[in-house]
Amino acid sequence: MLRPRLFRIGNSLRTFRRSVHSVPSLMHDFREGVPGLLSPQGFDMAWTQYQGLMIEKLNSLTAGGEYEFKTAKDIAIKYARDPNSAPIFNYASMAHNNAFFFSTITPEPKPMSAELKKDLEDSFGSIETLQREFVVTASSMFGPGFVWLVKSKDRKYSILCTYLAGSPYPGAHYRRQPVDMNTGDNSVAEAIRRTNAWEPVNTVGLHGAQSRKKLAPGGIDLNPILCINMWEHVYLPDYGVGAGGVGGKKAFAESWWHVIDWEVVRKNAEVNPQKKYLT
Repeated sequence: MLRPRLFRIGNSLRTFRRSVHSVPSLMHDFREGVPGLLSPQGFDMAWTQYQGLMIEKLNSLTAGGEYEFKTAKDIAIKYARDPNSAPIFNYASMAHNNAFFFSTITPEPKPMSAELKKDLEDSFGSIETLQREFVVTASSMFGPGFVWLVKSKDRKYSILCTYLAGSPYPGAHYRRQPVDMNTGDNSVAEAIRRTNAWEPVNTVGLHGAQSRKKLAPGGIDLNPILCINMWEHVYLPDYGVGAGGVGGKKAFAESWWHVIDWEVVRKNAEVNPQKKYLT
């Protein structure tokens, strides 16, 4: 006699799991590839498949939680402070970083505005110097990550590298402390870790120390305005490893420079950028 098949609760949970986050729509249709940068197959790998995977993982980890309906950026900043939530941070930060990268490229690049050009020249001396520094930095990274152009409060621009799923946002700089995503410092009491990890509940006073969000020790208040994704799955399909000086990371970075959407970069450089990158 055959035993009746039991309906497994685990399977039902997977079936009815909500998918709050979704792959964002890009401003341009790159299904035929990014002209001058990625082939259709390269774009499919770097965006369609990879971004889809990040969102799928993020949904599975945040479903039903307090940050279920938050953006990937907010989730990354929140969980950068919790060494026990490394997977949530990694998927959220990668989803945001990758979306940021693709939001700043265009099939029809136009010259940068005169104001942005002047600001960048004030910081780097010339646009040619900025371009060279970006390409050299990106091609010299030993391992996957992102290279960012960031702006400080005093309108100074600089280049910043983040490895793996690292985030350029000040609120996520706690991740650089000894208590990291994948490490632990047993000399620090758990109570102290929690105290340092969360925002103060009492924020009474307009100008008091508790009226502002805490900046991580050693953290810098920066606004990212441009980035290049230097993960292998982005450049390897079209550029290879660069053996014999042909192709590779440098060729990818050089090609990327010519598809930057400088109008988006200009908007990102505004004091209070209006655009929120999904995810």
